[in-house]
Amino acid sequence: MKISIIQSNPAWEDKQVNFRKLEDLITPLYNKTDIVILPEMFNTGFSMNPENLCEPFNAETFIWMSGIARKANFGVCGSYIVKEKNHYYNRWVFVSPEKQTWFYDKRHLFSIAGEDKIFSKGQNKLIFNFRGVRISPYICYDLRFPVWCRNRNDYDLMINSANWPESRISVWNTLLKARAIENQCYVAGANRIGTDGEGIKYCGDSMIINPRGEMMALANTNEESIISGEISMTELSDFRKKFPVINDADNFKIDL
Repeated sequence: MKISIIQSNPAWEDKQVNFRKLEDLITPLYNKTDIVILPEMFNTGFSMNPENLCEPFNAETFIWMSGIARKANFGVCGSYIVKEKNHYYNRWVFVSPEKQTWFYDKRHLFSIAGEDKIFSKGQNKLIFNFRGVRISPYICYDLRFPVWCRNRNDYDLMINSANWPESRISVWNTLLKARAIENQCYVAGANRIGTDGEGIKYCGDSMIINPRGEMMALANTNEESIISGEISMTELSDFRKKFPVINDADNFKIDL
Protein backbone atom coordinates (compact mmCIF):
# COMPACT_ATOMS: atom_id res chain seq x y z
CA MET A 1 0.00 0.00 0.00
CA LYS A 2 1.14 3.51 -0.78
CA ILE A 3 0.27 6.25 1.70
CA SER A 4 0.72 9.99 1.23
CA ILE A 5 0.68 12.97 3.58
CA ILE A 6 -0.26 16.53 2.64
CA GLN A 7 1.68 19.04 4.76
CA SER A 8 -0.35 22.22 4.27
CA ASN A 9 -0.54 25.82 5.47
CA PRO A 10 -4.26 26.26 6.09
CA ALA A 11 -5.94 29.64 5.77
CA TRP A 12 -7.39 30.64 9.13
CA GLU A 13 -11.06 29.67 9.45
CA ASP A 14 -11.67 29.77 5.68
CA LYS A 15 -12.96 26.47 4.38
CA GLN A 16 -13.37 27.40 0.73
CA VAL A 17 -9.83 28.73 0.43
CA ASN A 18 -8.50 25.59 2.08
CA PHE A 19 -10.49 23.28 -0.18
CA ARG A 20 -9.02 25.00 -3.24
CA LYS A 21 -5.47 24.93 -1.85
CA LEU A 22 -5.73 21.26 -0.94
CA GLU A 23 -7.16 20.33 -4.32
CA ASP A 24 -4.09 21.87 -5.97
CA LEU A 25 -1.81 19.89 -3.68
CA ILE A 26 -3.75 16.65 -4.04
CA THR A 27 -4.23 16.61 -7.83
CA PRO A 28 -0.77 15.12 -8.62
CA LEU A 29 -1.70 12.11 -6.47
CA TYR A 30 -4.78 11.10 -8.46
CA ASN A 31 -4.67 7.32 -9.05
CA LYS A 32 -1.11 7.19 -7.68
CA THR A 33 -1.64 6.42 -3.98
CA ASP A 34 -4.04 4.53 -1.70
CA ILE A 35 -4.49 6.99 1.16
CA VAL A 36 -4.09 10.76 1.47
CA ILE A 37 -3.68 11.99 5.05
CA LEU A 38 -4.51 15.59 5.99
CA PRO A 39 -3.66 17.44 9.24
CA GLU A 40 -5.96 18.14 12.18
CA MET A 41 -8.74 20.64 11.40
CA PHE A 42 -7.37 20.82 7.87
CA ASN A 43 -10.24 23.01 6.67
CA THR A 44 -10.00 25.75 9.33
CA GLY A 45 -6.81 25.49 11.37
CA PHE A 46 -6.94 24.58 15.09
CA SER A 47 -9.77 26.92 16.05
CA MET A 48 -11.69 27.23 19.30
CA ASN A 49 -14.57 28.85 17.40
CA PRO A 50 -16.84 25.87 16.72
CA GLU A 51 -20.07 27.88 16.84
CA ASN A 52 -19.21 29.48 13.51
CA LEU A 53 -17.21 26.66 11.96
CA CYS A 54 -19.03 23.46 12.91
CA GLU A 55 -21.09 21.42 10.50
CA PRO A 56 -23.04 18.16 10.52
CA PHE A 57 -20.91 15.08 10.02
CA ASN A 58 -22.00 14.50 6.40
CA ALA A 59 -22.20 18.11 5.21
CA GLU A 60 -19.82 20.47 3.37
CA THR A 61 -16.42 19.01 4.30
CA PHE A 62 -17.61 15.42 4.05
CA ILE A 63 -19.03 16.09 0.60
CA TRP A 64 -15.72 17.63 -0.49
CA MET A 65 -13.75 14.64 0.83
CA SER A 66 -16.12 12.18 -0.83
CA GLY A 67 -15.76 13.93 -4.18
CA ILE A 68 -11.97 13.87 -4.00
CA ALA A 69 -11.88 10.20 -2.97
CA ARG A 70 -14.21 9.16 -5.75
CA LYS A 71 -12.41 11.09 -8.50
CA ALA A 72 -8.90 10.19 -7.35
CA ASN A 73 -9.44 6.55 -6.33
CA PHE A 74 -7.89 6.83 -2.88
CA GLY A 75 -9.04 7.17 0.71
CA VAL A 76 -8.95 10.69 2.20
CA CYS A 77 -8.70 11.41 5.91
CA GLY A 78 -8.21 14.24 8.40
CA SER A 79 -10.14 16.00 11.16
CA TYR A 80 -12.67 18.83 11.19
CA ILE A 81 -15.24 20.33 13.58
CA VAL A 82 -18.54 18.45 13.78
CA LYS A 83 -21.68 19.28 15.73
CA GLU A 84 -23.84 16.41 16.89
CA LYS A 85 -26.69 16.58 19.44
CA ASN A 86 -25.50 19.95 20.80
CA HIS A 87 -21.95 18.67 21.23
CA TYR A 88 -18.86 19.76 19.29
CA TYR A 89 -16.31 17.15 18.28
CA ASN A 90 -12.83 17.32 16.80
CA ARG A 91 -13.64 14.44 14.45
CA TRP A 92 -11.23 12.50 12.26
CA VAL A 93 -12.99 11.17 9.18
CA PHE A 94 -11.89 8.64 6.55
CA VAL A 95 -13.78 8.40 3.26
CA SER A 96 -13.06 5.70 0.67
CA PRO A 97 -13.65 5.97 -3.09
CA GLU A 98 -16.72 3.76 -2.58
CA LYS A 99 -17.94 6.25 0.08
CA GLN A 100 -17.31 3.85 2.95
CA THR A 101 -16.82 6.02 6.01
CA TRP A 102 -15.17 5.66 9.39
CA PHE A 103 -14.71 8.31 12.07
CA TYR A 104 -12.91 8.85 15.37
CA ASP A 105 -13.53 11.65 17.88
CA LYS A 106 -10.42 13.03 19.58
CA ARG A 107 -10.05 11.36 22.96
CA HIS A 108 -7.42 13.57 24.61
CA LEU A 109 -8.49 17.19 24.35
CA PHE A 110 -5.75 19.79 24.76
CA SER A 111 -6.77 21.34 28.07
CA ILE A 112 -3.87 23.82 28.01
CA ALA A 113 -5.64 25.57 25.12
CA GLY A 114 -9.11 25.06 26.60
CA GLU A 115 -10.14 22.48 24.01
CA ASP A 116 -11.75 20.37 26.75
CA LYS A 117 -14.04 23.27 27.73
CA ILE A 118 -15.45 23.59 24.21
CA PHE A 119 -15.32 20.13 22.65
CA SER A 120 -16.63 16.77 23.86
CA LYS A 121 -14.07 13.99 24.09
CA GLY A 122 -14.36 10.78 22.13
CA GLN A 123 -15.32 7.58 23.90
CA ASN A 124 -14.22 4.93 21.43
CA LYS A 125 -10.99 3.83 19.83
CA LEU A 126 -11.24 3.08 16.11
CA ILE A 127 -9.65 0.26 14.12
CA PHE A 128 -10.79 -0.45 10.57
CA ASN A 129 -9.57 -2.29 7.49
CA PHE A 130 -8.88 -0.53 4.20
CA ARG A 131 -7.34 -2.36 1.24
CA GLY A 132 -5.92 -5.06 3.48
CA VAL A 133 -4.35 -2.76 6.10
CA ARG A 134 -5.71 -2.42 9.63
CA ILE A 135 -5.66 1.26 10.54
CA SER A 136 -5.97 3.02 13.91
CA PRO A 137 -6.27 6.84 13.84
CA TYR A 138 -5.42 9.43 16.49
CA ILE A 139 -5.44 13.22 16.65
CA CYS A 140 -2.49 15.38 17.75
CA TYR A 141 -2.39 15.36 21.60
CA ASP A 142 -3.43 11.67 21.64
CA LEU A 143 0.18 10.94 20.69
CA ARG A 144 1.31 11.63 24.26
CA PHE A 145 -0.79 8.79 25.71
CA PRO A 146 0.70 5.38 24.89
CA VAL A 147 -1.92 3.32 26.75
CA TRP A 148 -4.66 4.72 24.52
CA CYS A 149 -2.54 4.08 21.42
CA ARG A 150 -1.51 0.58 22.49
CA ASN A 151 -1.43 -2.03 19.73
CA ARG A 152 -2.92 -5.32 20.89
CA ASN A 153 -1.92 -6.96 17.64
CA ASP A 154 -5.05 -5.47 16.10
CA TYR A 155 -3.66 -2.76 13.80
CA ASP A 156 -0.83 -2.27 11.31
CA LEU A 157 -0.81 1.47 10.59
CA MET A 158 -1.16 4.29 13.09
CA ILE A 159 -2.23 7.64 11.65
CA ASN A 160 -1.93 10.89 13.59
CA SER A 161 -3.42 14.07 12.10
CA ALA A 162 -2.05 17.04 14.03
CA ASN A 163 -1.57 20.76 14.50
CA TRP A 164 1.63 20.32 16.54
CA PRO A 165 3.38 23.63 17.31
CA GLU A 166 6.98 24.37 16.37
CA SER A 167 7.86 25.05 20.02
CA ARG A 168 7.32 21.35 20.85
CA ILE A 169 8.38 19.78 17.57
CA SER A 170 11.17 17.72 19.15
CA VAL A 171 8.49 15.96 21.21
CA TRP A 172 6.50 15.23 18.05
CA ASN A 173 9.54 13.70 16.39
CA THR A 174 10.41 11.56 19.40
CA LEU A 175 6.91 10.29 20.18
CA LEU A 176 6.09 9.29 16.61
CA LYS A 177 9.18 7.08 16.54
CA ALA A 178 8.40 5.70 19.99
CA ARG A 179 4.85 4.76 19.01
CA ALA A 180 6.16 2.93 15.92
CA ILE A 181 8.76 0.97 17.91
CA GLU A 182 6.62 0.03 20.90
CA ASN A 183 3.60 -0.94 18.77
CA GLN A 184 5.56 -2.62 15.95
CA CYS A 185 3.55 -0.74 13.36
CA TYR A 186 3.90 1.82 10.61
CA VAL A 187 3.23 5.38 11.74
CA ALA A 188 2.15 8.32 9.60
CA GLY A 189 2.12 11.75 11.23
CA ALA A 190 0.55 14.64 9.28
CA ASN A 191 1.33 18.11 10.62
CA ARG A 192 0.77 21.63 9.28
CA ILE A 193 3.04 24.62 8.71
CA GLY A 194 2.59 28.39 8.97
CA THR A 195 1.14 30.65 11.66
CA ASP A 196 -2.47 30.36 12.75
CA GLY A 197 -4.93 33.06 13.77
CA GLU A 198 -3.78 32.87 17.38
CA GLY A 199 -0.15 33.55 16.42
CA ILE A 200 0.99 29.96 17.02
CA LYS A 201 3.74 28.79 14.65
CA TYR A 202 3.98 25.36 13.05
CA CYS A 203 6.91 23.92 11.10
CA GLY A 204 5.55 20.59 9.84
CA ASP A 205 7.96 17.65 10.13
CA SER A 206 5.28 15.33 8.75
CA MET A 207 6.71 11.84 8.48
CA ILE A 208 6.22 8.15 7.75
CA ILE A 209 8.06 5.70 10.00
CA ASN A 210 8.51 1.93 9.76
CA PRO A 211 8.01 -0.54 12.67
CA ARG A 212 11.72 -0.36 13.54
CA GLY A 213 11.46 3.37 14.13
CA GLU A 214 13.30 4.21 10.91
CA MET A 215 12.33 7.19 8.78
CA MET A 216 10.73 6.28 5.46
CA ALA A 217 9.75 9.80 4.40
CA LEU A 218 10.11 13.24 5.98
CA ALA A 219 8.61 16.52 4.76
CA ASN A 220 10.78 19.61 4.50
CA THR A 221 10.47 21.97 7.45
CA ASN A 222 8.25 25.02 6.86
CA GLU A 223 7.30 23.93 3.35
CA GLU A 224 3.96 22.92 1.88
CA SER A 225 4.65 19.51 0.45
CA ILE A 226 3.61 15.93 -0.21
CA ILE A 227 5.44 12.88 1.10
CA SER A 228 4.69 9.26 0.25
CA GLY A 229 5.84 5.82 1.33
CA GLU A 230 5.14 2.18 0.52
CA ILE A 231 4.12 0.02 3.46
CA SER A 232 4.31 -3.77 3.23
CA MET A 233 2.10 -6.12 5.23
CA THR A 234 4.41 -9.01 4.31
CA GLU A 235 7.46 -7.23 5.73
CA LEU A 236 5.50 -6.22 8.83
CA SER A 237 4.30 -9.78 9.43
CA ASP A 238 7.82 -11.18 9.02
CA PHE A 239 9.25 -8.61 11.44
CA ARG A 240 6.60 -9.35 14.08
CA LYS A 241 7.25 -13.09 13.77
CA LYS A 242 11.01 -12.70 14.11
CA PHE A 243 10.75 -10.27 17.02
CA PRO A 244 7.36 -10.88 18.72
CA VAL A 245 7.40 -8.05 21.25
CA ILE A 246 3.61 -7.74 21.29
CA ASN A 247 3.33 -11.24 22.81
CA ASP A 248 5.02 -9.94 25.98
CA ALA A 249 3.03 -6.70 26.26
CA ASP A 250 1.12 -5.73 29.40
CA ASN A 251 -2.65 -5.63 29.40
CA PHE A 252 -3.98 -2.19 30.27
CA LYS A 253 -7.51 -1.35 31.29
CA ILE A 254 -8.66 1.88 29.71
CA ASP A 255 -11.04 3.82 31.94
CA LEU A 256 -13.74 5.27 29.74
